[in-house]
Amino acid sequence: MQISEAESAVMDVLWSRSPRTAEDVAEALRASRDWQEPTVKTLLNRLLKKGAIAAERDGRRYLYAPLLARDAWVAQQSEGFVERIFGGRVAPLVAHFSERGRLTPEDLAELRRLVEGLDDER
Repeated sequence: MQISEAESAVMDVLWSRSPRTAEDVAEALRASRDWQEPTVKTLLNRLLKKGAIAAERDGRRYLYAPLLARDAWVAQQSEGFVERIFGGRVAPLVAHFSERGRLTPEDLAELRRLVEGLDDER
Protein backbone atom coordinates (compact mmCIF):
# COMPACT_ATOMS: atom_id res chain seq x y z
CA MET A 1 0.00 0.00 0.00
CA GLN A 2 1.43 3.34 -1.03
CA ILE A 3 0.97 6.09 1.54
CA SER A 4 2.22 9.61 0.86
CA GLU A 5 4.26 11.60 3.36
CA ALA A 6 1.19 13.69 4.25
CA GLU A 7 -0.95 10.59 4.69
CA SER A 8 1.72 9.02 6.90
CA ALA A 9 1.53 12.06 9.22
CA VAL A 10 -2.20 11.37 9.64
CA MET A 11 -1.51 7.67 10.16
CA ASP A 12 1.05 8.49 12.88
CA VAL A 13 -1.65 10.38 14.77
CA LEU A 14 -4.07 7.46 14.44
CA TRP A 15 -1.40 4.93 15.37
CA SER A 16 -0.61 6.88 18.52
CA ARG A 17 -4.23 6.81 19.69
CA SER A 18 -7.51 5.93 18.07
CA PRO A 19 -10.30 6.17 17.29
CA ARG A 20 -10.22 9.91 16.64
CA THR A 21 -12.40 12.43 14.87
CA ALA A 22 -11.14 14.52 11.95
CA GLU A 23 -11.08 17.48 14.35
CA ASP A 24 -8.91 15.50 16.81
CA VAL A 25 -6.49 14.56 14.04
CA ALA A 26 -6.27 18.17 12.81
CA GLU A 27 -5.61 19.38 16.36
CA ALA A 28 -2.88 16.77 16.88
CA LEU A 29 -1.18 17.91 13.66
CA ARG A 30 -1.57 21.64 14.26
CA ALA A 31 1.83 22.04 15.95
CA SER A 32 3.79 20.27 13.21
CA ARG A 33 1.72 21.05 10.10
CA ASP A 34 -0.17 24.11 9.00
CA TRP A 35 -3.22 22.13 7.85
CA GLN A 36 -6.83 23.10 8.26
CA GLU A 37 -9.53 20.52 8.99
CA PRO A 38 -10.63 20.26 5.30
CA THR A 39 -7.09 19.19 4.36
CA VAL A 40 -7.09 16.55 7.09
CA LYS A 41 -10.51 15.31 5.92
CA THR A 42 -9.17 14.98 2.37
CA LEU A 43 -6.24 12.91 3.65
CA LEU A 44 -8.56 10.78 5.78
CA ASN A 45 -10.76 10.12 2.74
CA ARG A 46 -7.75 9.07 0.69
CA LEU A 47 -6.70 6.68 3.44
CA LEU A 48 -10.25 5.29 3.62
CA LYS A 49 -10.25 4.61 -0.14
CA LYS A 50 -6.90 2.84 0.17
CA GLY A 51 -8.22 0.67 3.00
CA ALA A 52 -5.60 1.93 5.46
CA ILE A 53 -8.19 3.20 7.94
CA ALA A 54 -11.81 2.59 8.89
CA ALA A 55 -14.51 5.11 9.75
CA GLU A 56 -17.40 4.55 12.12
CA ARG A 57 -20.29 6.95 12.38
CA ASP A 58 -20.70 8.48 15.83
CA GLY A 59 -23.71 10.77 15.74
CA ARG A 60 -22.95 13.59 13.31
CA ARG A 61 -19.25 12.80 13.08
CA TYR A 62 -16.97 9.92 12.16
CA LEU A 63 -14.37 8.17 14.26
CA TYR A 64 -11.28 7.02 12.39
CA ALA A 65 -9.01 4.12 13.29
CA PRO A 66 -6.13 2.42 11.46
CA LEU A 67 -6.62 -0.91 9.72
CA LEU A 68 -3.02 -0.97 8.54
CA ALA A 69 -0.63 -1.86 11.36
CA ARG A 70 2.34 0.44 11.76
CA ASP A 71 4.77 -2.51 11.90
CA ALA A 72 3.45 -3.87 8.59
CA TRP A 73 3.76 -0.46 6.92
CA VAL A 74 7.30 0.12 8.25
CA ALA A 75 8.34 -3.34 7.04
CA GLN A 76 6.90 -2.68 3.58
CA GLN A 77 8.53 0.74 3.32
CA SER A 78 11.95 -0.36 4.55
CA GLU A 79 12.03 -3.48 2.37
CA GLY A 80 10.98 -1.44 -0.66
CA PHE A 81 13.67 1.16 0.05
CA VAL A 82 16.44 -1.42 0.48
CA GLU A 83 15.30 -3.21 -2.68
CA ARG A 84 15.17 -0.04 -4.82
CA ILE A 85 18.33 1.66 -3.57
CA PHE A 86 20.61 -1.19 -2.52
CA GLY A 87 19.42 -4.11 -4.64
CA GLY A 88 17.81 -5.81 -1.65
CA ARG A 89 21.06 -6.04 0.32
CA VAL A 90 21.40 -4.57 3.80
CA ALA A 91 25.22 -4.53 3.98
CA PRO A 92 25.57 -1.74 1.38
CA LEU A 93 23.01 0.29 3.35
CA VAL A 94 25.07 0.00 6.52
CA ALA A 95 28.27 0.73 4.56
CA HIS A 96 26.65 3.84 3.11
CA PHE A 97 25.94 5.27 6.56
CA SER A 98 29.30 4.15 7.89
CA GLU A 99 31.22 5.87 5.08
CA ARG A 100 29.42 9.12 5.81
CA GLY A 101 30.15 9.01 9.54
CA ARG A 102 26.48 8.63 10.39
CA LEU A 103 26.90 5.63 12.69
CA THR A 104 27.40 6.54 16.33
CA PRO A 105 29.28 4.29 18.76
CA GLU A 106 25.85 3.33 20.13
CA ASP A 107 24.68 2.38 16.62
CA LEU A 108 27.77 0.22 16.12
CA ALA A 109 27.29 -1.52 19.47
CA GLU A 110 23.65 -2.24 18.60
CA LEU A 111 24.62 -3.58 15.17
CA ARG A 112 27.17 -5.87 16.80
CA ARG A 113 24.53 -7.20 19.20
CA LEU A 114 22.12 -7.78 16.33
CA VAL A 115 24.70 -9.65 14.25
CA GLU A 116 25.75 -11.75 17.25
CA GLY A 117 22.09 -12.56 17.86
CA LEU A 118 21.74 -13.69 14.26
CA ASP A 119 24.83 -15.90 14.60
CA ASP A 120 23.37 -17.44 17.77
CA GLU A 121 20.13 -18.30 15.96
CA ARG A 122 21.92 -20.28 13.26
